[in-house]
Amino acid sequence: MRTLRYFLTTFSVLAALALGGCGYNDIQRNDEQATAAWSEVVNQYQRRADLVPNLVNTVKGFAAQEQQILTQVTEARARVGSIQATPELVKDPEAFKRFQDAQAGMSSALSRLLVVTENYPQLKSDANFRDLQAQLEGTENRIAVARNRYIKAVQEYNVGIRSFPVNLTAMMFSYKVKQNFSVENEKAISAPPTVSFDKPAAAPASAAAPAPAK
Repeated sequence: MRTLRYFLTTFSVLAALALGGCGYNDIQRNDEQATAAWSEVVNQYQRRADLVPNLVNTVKGFAAQEQQILTQVTEARARVGSIQATPELVKDPEAFKRFQDAQAGMSSALSRLLVVTENYPQLKSDANFRDLQAQLEGTENRIAVARNRYIKAVQEYNVGIRSFPVNLTAMMFSYKVKQNFSVENEKAISAPPTVSFDKPAAAPASAAAPAPAK
């Protein structure tokens, strides 16, 4: 019995050393960090989505005629809400792209809405609107921070499982690379929308009709 216990203890110690040496523990740590970072990204995006209904209703009270942009914001929020942003999503390139596209659409719609509100001085002076706008701006900053932390966490995880000899351990335990926010997506989100209230230029006058033949 003592021999068996000694053997099991020795085997456990050797197994732990082997797993530690082949990077298994590093994979676990990096995976947990990436998962936690993703949860914070989702949390901040959800906070933004929660602000949208109150923002839309406040703007509607002062600028009901801006129905088109209000509808666009509401539809963008609906698209965001239709995607289940689970940790498994970051393993599916197509699902992750849909998530990015939906959030980019929400960012663009909100930007257009805030530009439109510049035409309504009474709305801009409303305390409720100012509070919502401040909360939205703060949330956008938190989103940027959370995204940056996620990008770094996923980069560390992906580099780890693709580096020898840890990649052998990753393959053995079916660990795969996680999806990350793309540079193209970052540019699309950070670029401000082009909105112009100028009237379109009048079309050039057509040439005079030729005089009728005599």
